[in-house]
Amino acid sequence: MRQGSTSMRNDLPLSGVRVIDLTTVVAGPSASQTLADYGADVIKVEAPGGDTTRHTGPMLEPGMASLFLGSNRNKRSIVLDLKRAECREALFALTDKADIFLHNVRPQKLSSLGLSAADLCARNTRLIYVGLHGFGEDGPYGGRAAYDDIIQALSGVADLNYRHMGEMRYIPTIVADKVAGQMTVHAAIAALYQRERTGLGQIIEVPMFETMVQFLLTEHFNARHLVEAGGETPAESDELGYKRTMAKWRRPFRTSDGYICWMPYSDRDWRAFFCEVGQEVLAEDPRFHGIAARTQNIEALYALLEGFLCVHPTAHWLSTGNRLGIACAPVQRLEELESDPHLAAVGMFQTLPAGDWKMRAVRNPVRMAAGTAMPQCPPRLGEHGEEILREAGFADAIIARILGSA
Repeated sequence: MRQGSTSMRNDLPLSGVRVIDLTTVVAGPSASQTLADYGADVIKVEAPGGDTTRHTGPMLEPGMASLFLGSNRNKRSIVLDLKRAECREALFALTDKADIFLHNVRPQKLSSLGLSAADLCARNTRLIYVGLHGFGEDGPYGGRAAYDDIIQALSGVADLNYRHMGEMRYIPTIVADKVAGQMTVHAAIAALYQRERTGLGQIIEVPMFETMVQFLLTEHFNARHLVEAGGETPAESDELGYKRTMAKWRRPFRTSDGYICWMPYSDRDWRAFFCEVGQEVLAEDPRFHGIAARTQNIEALYALLEGFLCVHPTAHWLSTGNRLGIACAPVQRLEELESDPHLAAVGMFQTLPAGDWKMRAVRNPVRMAAGTAMPQCPPRLGEHGEEILREAGFADAIIARILGSA
């Protein structure tokens, strides 16, 4: 594994790992950003217009919009117009010495450019070739365009919202992109570990659709996880969805002056709460005795709970929860997160220099004894092109031609 930029530390978990990142928008860039946080030298290869997220959201500098800033820290950028033969040759030179090639381009398009998995892996047998696709290529949806909304619609996210609240809605975050991005990270790291034993790279496919189906059905497959000896699923398996999370009352509970997250979980928690509100009899109610019974009767239980919580202010219940050992928390607005005392104490938000302006970064939440890279501002478009090509052994005249300056 090779050491990347001289500015990269050599004592981080992925120091010496080089990633050629041909991804755009959020899913792929969030994956390569995490690899960069762990110390990999991530070279972001961009088309002449740059990643579209460079222009999405507020910005203080053209090409450095907020959505781009959120998924591209700790990387280097080079602009290569892959329609040009000399630029493809430059990319071949980079992938020939790389550890990971990451893309979210349709495979058919890459094949037409000579950048298929077979093409690149034949040149570099140690290369880990990772394709982040919308759908598995061997299924009937293979090759279709996929965006987060498409995957939320197909995978059951919108249906879960309908079952829960009676309205077809997407979760208001690009959840499919981000989940697929993190799936990509651990698949790539697993392949690196396997290569240490075999000496060979491999081809990895990370399909967003299948990833979100697995993510959602962890709990929502419910009784359909079970198959009886005769091959039949139990009758109740038709009722998909984990009851506790599907309960309409599962939401922040109203107090007399606002809202609270109030989470009794164990038998001890519920007994302590019922005793606190003078309803010891409910602790012995068979509907609420034991987690299985509570799950079956969760709607009634949560309805009772809000009836008790709404008579006192939030501060009262936070104090009570801490005294009784019941998990609870205030409901914070997005604008309150930067002033949260815990997040401030762990340095979750960091201010980075970015020329004549500054960037506010949300750091990688993982902390490792061996360290993660300190956040650095994402690269300007093509900022490191000459540096990257010079490292690859190209002469100045060739570099000028590749970068279009000659």
